[in-house]
Amino acid sequence: MTTTPQEAHAHTGDSAWQDAARRHLWLHFTRMSSYTHQDVPVIVRGEGAYVYDENGKRYLDGLSGLFVSMAGHGRTELAEAAARQASELAYFPLWSYAHPRAVELAERLASLTPGDLNRVFFTTGGSEAVESAWKLARQYFRAVGEPGRYKVISRDIAYHGTTMGALSITGLPAIKTPFEPLVPGSVRVPNTNFYRAAEHGDDIKAFGRWAADEIERAILREGADTVAAVYLEPVQNSGGCFPPPPGYFQRVREICDRHGVLLVSDEVICAFGRLGHYFGSERYAYQPDIITMAKGMTSGYAPIGAMAVSDRLIEPFLKDTTTFLHGITFAGHPVSAAVALANLDLFEKEDLLGNVRRNEGAFRASLEKLNDLPIVGEIRGDGYFYGIELVKNKETRETFDDDESERLLRGYLSGALFEAGLICRADDRGDPVIQLAPPLIIEQEEFDFIEQTLREVLTKAWEIL
Repeated sequence: MTTTPQEAHAHTGDSAWQDAARRHLWLHFTRMSSYTHQDVPVIVRGEGAYVYDENGKRYLDGLSGLFVSMAGHGRTELAEAAARQASELAYFPLWSYAHPRAVELAERLASLTPGDLNRVFFTTGGSEAVESAWKLARQYFRAVGEPGRYKVISRDIAYHGTTMGALSITGLPAIKTPFEPLVPGSVRVPNTNFYRAAEHGDDIKAFGRWAADEIERAILREGADTVAAVYLEPVQNSGGCFPPPPGYFQRVREICDRHGVLLVSDEVICAFGRLGHYFGSERYAYQPDIITMAKGMTSGYAPIGAMAVSDRLIEPFLKDTTTFLHGITFAGHPVSAAVALANLDLFEKEDLLGNVRRNEGAFRASLEKLNDLPIVGEIRGDGYFYGIELVKNKETRETFDDDESERLLRGYLSGALFEAGLICRADDRGDPVIQLAPPLIIEQEEFDFIEQTLREVLTKAWEIL
């Protein structure tokens, strides 16, 4: 009698999972050699803001999985919505057809997006949404008689995805080099890391204007008639949560309007409550031409992504035979769309956006207690989205060299934080940071646990260094 893998795990427990994971599973963005002589963490269930591993140990999910689990784990209403839809209509494509849940979700999203972003094109994730927006910008400008506009501008260190177009827009050389040559036409400008901008003095508004004006200088260098779009996150994730300086986005909007360039707000992370609003562009009061979104749209209970675009961008595609020559098999999947609708219902019922706005001050205050540690350089972010930059010298802001970062982050912090029961990100894309993006349901009890755990682990890290 043949034993299935599921039956083997049920009978032998974690050892079978470990053996199968080492033999067959390829983890994403992971040094596979790390697990040659140690166990692969296997998370088996979740409840609220917590997840549990195969041994029953509990962890606070301080990164919402991967900036995804907004409503927390174990929400049966979302699972039930998926089951109902799968029983009714499990799949049908959006290629020349529609289905009710995609129609309803598109209408719902259009009612939430700012301004006239009334048309929704679905994808299955964030990279695809970013890629779709670049393809739309290129074909739109061809359709309106400006075929020379194909370039995009994005910020240094910014992460926008892994598909070849999205990776080209990404500003992280280390993750791009293995796949070169990439899609031509992507141009980089400075980001808004004010902590590392000492040459600009203490005037953050002036720094913001300078950073925005760098976008205009790039447009002019490239030739305004060659630039299609500017891609910006409301709060830049990679590098450790860079919020926009006051007036930054308003200045960027003026620049884009002056040169006929589209402003793409990449909100794959920042949408759906991460900053206390459905969209980060609302929080910072700017109007994009396109918003890309994914992750929190279903709180991770099913995969989906989308771009919402302004009325003028679809106008050329509503005439004659002009067609947006782009599509994705599972985009707007009926089950995912049903879960997204149920997730948005849950957001309203439990006022998750209000919970973030009511408690973000307390979250910040709890994290800022860590400022007394010599290893903590800056704590920055908004809403439920924070980065803690680590430094070797607090007074001079001296950072760690590559070898020290390796020992600090991968040699100690990542494992120690996990062992202490806190899932977060210790990262060195830019300068060394710890990132936090917990589920939107957490309150003071969890803030205190995060602060106390970080204090204990960072104190020991400093002693080790």
